[in-house]
Amino acid sequence: MQYVALGRTALQVSKLCLGTMNFGQVTSEADSFSIMDRALEHGINFFDTANVYGYEKGRGTTEEVIGRWMKQGGGRREKIVLATKVYSFMSDRVNDRGLSAYHIRKACEDSLRRLQTDHIDLYQMHHIDKKAPWEEVYQAMEQLVREGKITYLGSSNFAGWNIAQANEIAMKRNFLGLVSEQSVYSLRNRHIELEVIPSARNYGMALIPWSPLAGGLLCGVFSETDTVRRQRPALLASAERLRPKVEAYEALCREIGVDYADVALAWVLSRKDVTSPIIGPRTMEQLEANVKALDVVLDEATLTRLDEIWPGPGGEAPEAYAW
Repeated sequence: MQYVALGRTALQVSKLCLGTMNFGQVTSEADSFSIMDRALEHGINFFDTANVYGYEKGRGTTEEVIGRWMKQGGGRREKIVLATKVYSFMSDRVNDRGLSAYHIRKACEDSLRRLQTDHIDLYQMHHIDKKAPWEEVYQAMEQLVREGKITYLGSSNFAGWNIAQANEIAMKRNFLGLVSEQSVYSLRNRHIELEVIPSARNYGMALIPWSPLAGGLLCGVFSETDTVRRQRPALLASAERLRPKVEAYEALCREIGVDYADVALAWVLSRKDVTSPIIGPRTMEQLEANVKALDVVLDEATLTRLDEIWPGPGGEAPEAYAW
């Protein structure tokens, strides 16, 4: 396994981040435990979750699964960099969401209880809360840092200007601010190349792409026999809309003799600003396949053809559209 600094911090994380969104929802607890154990064996030390995962409002099912896994001992908690998130509705109560100081405090305490740990290594704001003043957000986050309940602060799904604003205000408060941004990023969706990536780079932030396989679109959707994906109408509808591109992509993968998902993940890994893409295996087989992508090197000719099939926005703003 390769390791890289988490942005401008000295913390070292694996080049793959284990996403746990399926745990306790699609993947059984027993299988989730096995996948996490195997991830450790592969050297993956970066685990990502969120209080809302499990999607049973208020339950925090996935955090509970991870908590019970860590509680088995064997140094499991000490071996991982644990990341979770705050923002989403956790009950029907009006204040049980967002980034108010009230909700941040409660959400953190609830996550710690479910995870059965005394601290969260990377606490990420799952979305921007346009109603929450940064002074209020940072007052709450700074207090959690002082109490030792969180170590680093990150963002997710932020716009480039949100990242800039957040870090500029943090500097005025002598606070470390955001050290990472978790964004959707894949061959299929390259919007963040315009402003999010340049902003994160400018502030020395780690870039943690989610959905690097485009929700299964880049996994051989027209070629595979994966019945789980075949039962997802939204994925199939998206694939049909993009059929010429998807078919060209799948043909290229077959031509170079590399698995569809491996090509998609290897492309994200090849991007110079990427820290650790998130893999979200449902099964042990998917985990093993994802890890193999670390050994895939795409040559310049292949990268050029991928750009032709899945063109980005044309570079960074404003050159991409104004010059």
